[in-house]
Amino acid sequence: MISKIILFNIIVILLLSSTLIAGKKFETDTIATSQGNLIITFIGHGTLMFEFQDKIIHVDPVSREADYTTLPQADLVLITHEHGDHLDLDVLEKISNENTNVVLTENCQKRGAEGMVMHNGDTTKICGLTITAVPAYNIEHKRSNGEPFHPKGSGNGYVVDFADTRVYIAGDTENIPEMENLKNVDISFLPMNVPYTMSPEMAADAARKFYPRVLYPYHYGNTNPNELVKLLKDTEDIEIRIREMQ
Repeated sequence: MISKIILFNIIVILLLSSTLIAGKKFETDTIATSQGNLIITFIGHGTLMFEFQDKIIHVDPVSREADYTTLPQADLVLITHEHGDHLDLDVLEKISNENTNVVLTENCQKRGAEGMVMHNGDTTKICGLTITAVPAYNIEHKRSNGEPFHPKGSGNGYVVDFADTRVYIAGDTENIPEMENLKNVDISFLPMNVPYTMSPEMAADAARKFYPRVLYPYHYGNTNPNELVKLLKDTEDIEIRIREMQ
């Protein structure tokens, strides 16, 4: 009898969770570019959606953040790395069709995902967008065995040019030296949750390496994003926008 009650409770919780995800309303921002509006949908954690010139771009789509049967199919999918909160093979199948382009890492491919592998430093053009894969890795934060949570060369951040508007999606990374090579970034997404990515202090240092016009903290878990606002309060050139991206 106890086991049946426990099972019933689990089923109820799962049904309620599914209902909440299905009914979730996402925040959006509209950014004007030289070739039309860029609409950003903040889905949650490290998951985003962009709409530009009738194209749909999904970033790290996973079922824990959205019911993808209610969202549009992808013209382009960008996957930063193979961890389960960024790579979801079932969702990838749901949002893909014969015309969908998928950009991913070698480790994602090893997990069974199909698409074009990009390595750090690679540049390509898809759906009229110039995409560059950039490094994303840990220096300080490591597992108990000494291995970084995100080893160098394993994951990607992506720089995407939407006409004259350059967007930097950092992926899971710390404030690595390579960020100083980023130029003319208009919009950036920086992760901020210890120990997997950055502390607010690290994120502030990262922002000062390349000075984005607009900075969205994302993937921030239980970290208070307002701490980043305080740290950058005297940096007038960077506008910080906080959206629901735990």
